[in-house]
Amino acid sequence: MIVLGIETSCDETAVAVVEDGRRIRSNVVASQVQLHRRFGGVVPELASRKHVERLLPVLDESLEQAGLPLTRVEGIAVSHGPGLVGALTVGVAAAKGLALSLPRPLIGINHLEGHIYAAFLSEPEIEFPVLALIVSGAHTDLVAMSAHGSYDVLGRTRDDAAGEAFDKIARAMGLPYPGGPELDELGRQGDPTKVALPLPMPDGSLDFSFSGLKTAALLALRKANHPSDGQWAVDLAASVQHVVAKVLVNKTMAAAERARPRTVILVGGVAANSVLRARMEQACAGKGYRLVIPPPALCTDNAAMVAAAGDYRFGRGLRDDLALSAYSDLPLGRRTERLPA
Repeated sequence: MIVLGIETSCDETAVAVVEDGRRIRSNVVASQVQLHRRFGGVVPELASRKHVERLLPVLDESLEQAGLPLTRVEGIAVSHGPGLVGALTVGVAAAKGLALSLPRPLIGINHLEGHIYAAFLSEPEIEFPVLALIVSGAHTDLVAMSAHGSYDVLGRTRDDAAGEAFDKIARAMGLPYPGGPELDELGRQGDPTKVALPLPMPDGSLDFSFSGLKTAALLALRKANHPSDGQWAVDLAASVQHVVAKVLVNKTMAAAERARPRTVILVGGVAANSVLRARMEQACAGKGYRLVIPPPALCTDNAAMVAAAGDYRFGRGLRDDLALSAYSDLPLGRRTERLPA
């Protein structure tokens, strides 16, 4: 099946064509980083307006790269939350228009489910049961999967997500937006033991909390004589990543003891972080778990992951009608799978 995916949940305008849930025919992403960089973060209204400007040109480019006319598309998949409601509205409206005019079946995809299926794009033969760590700017979730479409959320963030902590700390250090990659690069030569930072929620819970770490890092910045200069800033960047990676890996291994997965997958924008990738690889190798991490281009927001998730849902006979909401706040694992009448 050839599925067209649309992703506009935040500040990336993306359209992709995926065949049989595995082969990426095209995956075009128009970034808004330069637009939002001067504000130090995403401005929702500006993001929505830019999606309106870019979506149709990105659609045309994606079809051209795929070498297919629009009429060859057999299904339309679109992100419909979580995310920025104005941005999501643009993508869902476009998907409905395509589904109605072609006509083709339509399916709404939870953005977090999309991230999970980025792993299936990079390694199609993933064995169940699966334990997924989804870690991004707004979400940090541990999800057990016994099969496609079966999700058991074992833990999630209670306040700030790991990616948000990275971005806010980086901004306070004077690093440009997005701060996560900048923090990763800066900390490569740092000593992760130089700046004392608390380990967030080190108890037996599988939930996450990064607000305290963010506060501790900001207080350390206030006390520093030269917070933006020299080796101290490098060590702070290394220390922040060390603490975040340690918590994420420790809780993933604790969840794996409970879920007994054959495969652990690490997905989401923060999965591109070099420290986290290395620590997770080491931990999974030590425990004998197969680890799948998509390449960085599939970790960040993209439409190929949405199309892949859509293909698996279409394959189970699932469809949405034109009443599909532009925003669903149902957590992953609680969506009712709607079968056609």
